[in-house]
Amino acid sequence: MSSVRATLRRAGVVTALAATGLLAAAGIASAHVTVHPESYAKGATDGVLTFRVPNEEDGAGTTKVQVFLPTDHPLLGVLVSPQDGWTAKVTNTKLEKPVKTDDGTITDAVSEITWTGGRIDPGHYADFNVAFGQLPDDTDQLVFKTLQTYSDGKTTRWIEQPAQGDEEPENPAPVLKLTAKGADSGADTGASGTTPLPESSKSAASTGSTESASDSTARGLGVAGLVVGVLGLAAAGFALARGRNGGARPE
Repeated sequence: MSSVRATLRRAGVVTALAATGLLAAAGIASAHVTVHPESYAKGATDGVLTFRVPNEEDGAGTTKVQVFLPTDHPLLGVLVSPQDGWTAKVTNTKLEKPVKTDDGTITDAVSEITWTGGRIDPGHYADFNVAFGQLPDDTDQLVFKTLQTYSDGKTTRWIEQPAQGDEEPENPAPVLKLTAKGADSGADTGASGTTPLPESSKSAASTGSTESASDSTARGLGVAGLVVGVLGLAAAGFALARGRNGGARPE
């Protein structure tokens, strides 16, 4: 029976390692700054974008968040929602190519929003909401490069974007996909993601609730981990059955 016990121990180790790898991968997948919803229709009007900022550091809080808005394909009519404990500074930039609208020609647009004064504790996140009057209709995506500064002075630069077909980079920038007009953009027209979070936005929710494409990755890894665990337990059961049968046979 010693061989059976050894097999069971090995199966337990495999299952434990699979579960550990799953949790670690899920944590990594949900740690970066994201924008919600993930897509909008080109030229959409009167909407809200939510920038979700998790704190992935163990011993420092997030004390500054800088989001850079593209000026080659500008968002028009940008307004920042008040966030408890945070002060927002909005920077405008003169556009190299003015945008013509029904209300006239727009010559400048918001290029940067900086939030300071608040704190996101380790293992928590905060949502920062930005309203827009109109999205551009001449591009397929908008990249929002973001800098996240911690209380220990460290700055994480979420500025990378993958080339087509490449894997997600280590520090990906939030990307908003722009779909054809009239297509199902995935934008949420309800209350979710369109209003500031209550007190929980400061320090009451964990990064595990991040609703982004990373959740799909984590779920896929979860299924893989469970399959590995089940296979390990099945192997252990088979070994146990053989051990019992072997003990019942005469010498």
